Amino acid sequence: MNFLNLELFSVVMFFISFFGIITCRNIIKSIVSITLMETSVIMFIISIGFSGGMTPPIGQNLENTADPLPQALMITAIVIGVAVTAVNFTLLISLYRQYKSAEWDIVKNNNLE
Repeated sequence: MNFLNLELFSVVMFFISFFGIITCRNIIKSIVSITLMETSVIMFIISIGFSGGMTPPIGQNLENTADPLPQALMITAIVIGVAVTAVNFTLLISLYRQYKSAEWDIVKNNNLE
């Protein structure tokens, strides 16, 4: 797959996820949109850190090797993203137990009363 297409796909996926966050009234759909947004950012940064014909930075030959720093940072971002998603679902379970709903409007209206 051409990496320019991967960059374009990740940008499109980011904006679709952003649209999902803005328009969704369901908390579960909002959490999924946030997770997709994180994934698209990770995919974009990894795709711009690699060019065709590069090799992994392993071994003695250091000519035409990929920079390992973006890859290491994105592994860290993946771990943080999983933790954020777990916390979001934990808060959702707490909200659902208290308000018996997974809709933003119902939770907000019950909280104001």
